[in-house]
Amino acid sequence: MERNKGKYNIVVLKVNGEEHSLAVKDGETLLDVLRDKLRLTGTKKGCNLGVCGACTVLVDGEPKNSCLLLAASCEGAEIITIEGVDQEGKLHPLQRAFMNHGAVQCGFCTPGMILSAVALIKCNPDPSDEEIKEALSGNLCRCTGYTRIIEAVKEWKKYIKTKETQSLPGDLREYQTVGKSLPRVDAAAKVTGQAKFTADYYFKNMLYGKILHSPIPHGRIKKIDTRKAEALPGVKLVLTGKDVPDITYGISPARYDEHVLAKDRVRHVGDEVAAVIALDEETAEKALGLIKVEYEELPAVFNPVEALKEGAPQLHERYKNNINTHVDHHFGDIEKGFKEADHTREEEFVGNHVYQNPLEPHASIAYWENDGSNLVLYSSTQVPHYVHYMVARVLDIPLGEIRIIRPPVGGGFGGKAGTTPLDLITSIASKKTGRPVKMVYSREEMFLYGRGRHKQYMKFKIGVKKDGRITAVQSKIYLDGGAYTSFGIITAYYAGAMIPTLYHIPNYRYEGFRIMTNKPACGAMRGHGTPQPRFAFESLLNMIADDLEIDPVEIRLRNAMDPDTRTCNDLDIRSCEIKATLKEVAKKSGWREKYGKLPPGKGIGIGCGGFVSGAGYAIYRGQVQRSSEKKPEAFLKKSVFPHSNAIVKISEDGEAAVLLIQAAEIGQGSSTVLSQMCAEALGISLHKVRIRTEDSDISPLDLGAYSSRTTLMGGNAVVQASRDVLKKLFAAASKIWNCNHQELEARDNHIFHKKDKLKRMGWAEAARKYFNEHGPLVGTGWYKPPEGLGGDYKGAAVGTSPAYSFGSSVCECSVDLETGKVRIEKFTDYHDCGTPVNPQAVHGQVEGAVVMGTGETIMEEVMYDGKGNILNPNLHDYLLMTAKDAPEIFSGIVESYEPEGPYGAKEIGEGATLPVLAAVAHAIANAT
Repeated sequence: MERNKGKYNIVVLKVNGEEHSLAVKDGETLLDVLRDKLRLTGTKKGCNLGVCGACTVLVDGEPKNSCLLLAASCEGAEIITIEGVDQEGKLHPLQRAFMNHGAVQCGFCTPGMILSAVALIKCNPDPSDEEIKEALSGNLCRCTGYTRIIEAVKEWKKYIKTKETQSLPGDLREYQTVGKSLPRVDAAAKVTGQAKFTADYYFKNMLYGKILHSPIPHGRIKKIDTRKAEALPGVKLVLTGKDVPDITYGISPARYDEHVLAKDRVRHVGDEVAAVIALDEETAEKALGLIKVEYEELPAVFNPVEALKEGAPQLHERYKNNINTHVDHHFGDIEKGFKEADHTREEEFVGNHVYQNPLEPHASIAYWENDGSNLVLYSSTQVPHYVHYMVARVLDIPLGEIRIIRPPVGGGFGGKAGTTPLDLITSIASKKTGRPVKMVYSREEMFLYGRGRHKQYMKFKIGVKKDGRITAVQSKIYLDGGAYTSFGIITAYYAGAMIPTLYHIPNYRYEGFRIMTNKPACGAMRGHGTPQPRFAFESLLNMIADDLEIDPVEIRLRNAMDPDTRTCNDLDIRSCEIKATLKEVAKKSGWREKYGKLPPGKGIGIGCGGFVSGAGYAIYRGQVQRSSEKKPEAFLKKSVFPHSNAIVKISEDGEAAVLLIQAAEIGQGSSTVLSQMCAEALGISLHKVRIRTEDSDISPLDLGAYSSRTTLMGGNAVVQASRDVLKKLFAAASKIWNCNHQELEARDNHIFHKKDKLKRMGWAEAARKYFNEHGPLVGTGWYKPPEGLGGDYKGAAVGTSPAYSFGSSVCECSVDLETGKVRIEKFTDYHDCGTPVNPQAVHGQVEGAVVMGTGETIMEEVMYDGKGNILNPNLHDYLLMTAKDAPEIFSGIVESYEPEGPYGAKEIGEGATLPVLAAVAHAIANAT
């Protein structure tokens, strides 16, 4: 029943069995009503086009995109959100299946995915794989690769009567908790919709902001008239370049070149010109249309080759000929290497400009507390410390006056590895208004902000002996960087630095140019600068193998890297089992039975890859301090401060260990593997460990989720903190038993004497006794990378790491030789990730990387028109792989132990992407 009240209607909605009488605006969607009025934030806003499925709810039992439904049209219907799926406070068997089968990663897509699956199993309790794929085809997932989601739906009946998991093949026996495929510690919150992402928070008296973006690719701002916008009822503040600090920001200190809002010039369509802060988003959007900006349009350039030409438009005075970064590295004697070669081949390749497209849009909320003296910033970031550091720089206040809160993050992949305009504008606007300010990007704004993978134009030349052994490699790469530096310097170096890590290359030259163009800035994306050159190298190696009639697996084995090797560019390889990955993937895939023997239209291909397990050096130099107080510092080949820090605090009754570390959980599973390592080191069960990572006031510094650093670096800090607890606990117990503390051990929630079995005490009892005598039982730990990593040449720091991962992938595909339609059918992957702390999570990372890398190779690219406008800034036109597109995937792990890693572990999340692109390309070429 409706009653008109101005522009509102009173609508009665029945949601999760309860009726709600609500004042609903004309045109208001069910999604907005659920989130903004009922605070049922488990229903997510991902695209607002009905494409991603994150907003899925059940309406009379049918899955519907709530972003496309008018709230008023749902009166009289039974609406079920994720909050209504559980049964009398107990998880639905399907929710339990998602947890136990590893179907949850970042969790942003999970509520919608589960609701679509609930509708399916209600009608069809025993669906086939194809029926599951069809039912979930409207729900996108950027993390998992869909394999474990399909498995969870198929196996849901197992959890009608039990919630227990079983150990899986591949789980390690030598540890209690490490090496076990245990459910993620945050999975329950994500399958129930309880996990609150940044945009899910609401504060009293909160204002909302929106940004006015440049409609032209290049121009001077002659005049901005904000009077009409300021006069609009509900508008509280309008900001332009004159209202924000002049201090520039960015990623690399040598190239800070961005302003919060444009000062006098715009450099790409989408550049930030002004911001409106209002009572609601609708008013803010309306006010943007009332701001009048007069531009003097300047010539623009969109191609890096054109940007280099004499007379080309210059984006920044400081970057002559638009060259943002130039790298020229020469190791060995390249001319001698090619002279020694019996065969050389040179080819050109292009790597696509693709975008991370995490399903959760960027969001920030800021407010000031303690009478305006302390900033609190909620940010959907994967690098909370670097946001902390950069906000302090721009506002020119101490880091100690800022509190960063990072709620769960719905995917990052590098796209959330920097400080955004949202972080800065909300902070400034909240200070000026005295109220909380919230800003969330639309999907189009995410594209306009950019930071996706650089488009790379690559020329590679490889020389080999008759037996395929490499004598020399040369590459020249032009990277299309967009309008600002962002991660560009590091990207340009990474594009060359990682090539020598997989194979013995005695002579190597790399020349790279990162060029500025009038497009959104590119940044770091999964594998940071490396996947495209690796694709080019691996593809050329396959071509040379064909030229010499050598099997592509064999040519790799002849050149493969060995453990304990220093590469030609001074990177130290410790553990390395790339040969094992090649042998295992060839065996599992049936390579020798298939390669060169398949019928036309069927193809098989191979690629190898790997990545760093954390960067050897922090992004900025010196200690943790407000940048305006620091003097210029020379580069030191050692870490000034620890990159990861952890605290383990034991509850007073000894029944819980609270792990404090600012490691950013973005879906990769870091909170789980860190908790597992904590439990293992302490000798207690995983359920006794709680992890707190979200608040800089609570958890000590960790540099964040980039360069695949968390397992090794965060893990080492956690293990050290846990052992510090045991050191104190053993000292107390040894006094009780009158023995040496070195004679004690902890496992299975008990403290034992190694030799005297009668001396045994419950872990919690021992902790209680410690507290009674000494007060809080707390351990601290920290990790710095080894000193002296890398060479002494310019840029030698990029590519350094305590450890490197290695992997090999085989792709199988079919190609319609008449239409060219490609179907990626199967992937087989083996990886060297050291000790797998959680094998299920390792496989989930590989499966997600396979699907993302495959999409990058055959489906994804950001497209522009001739005026710098993005043609596909949405999830309808920018194509992501769905459950129906994803191939069958087998993920295997070879035995390996990394001496620098905690329990021998190293990275998997980014390295798993590296073999994929070349394997897909090779398979397609093989089929045609």
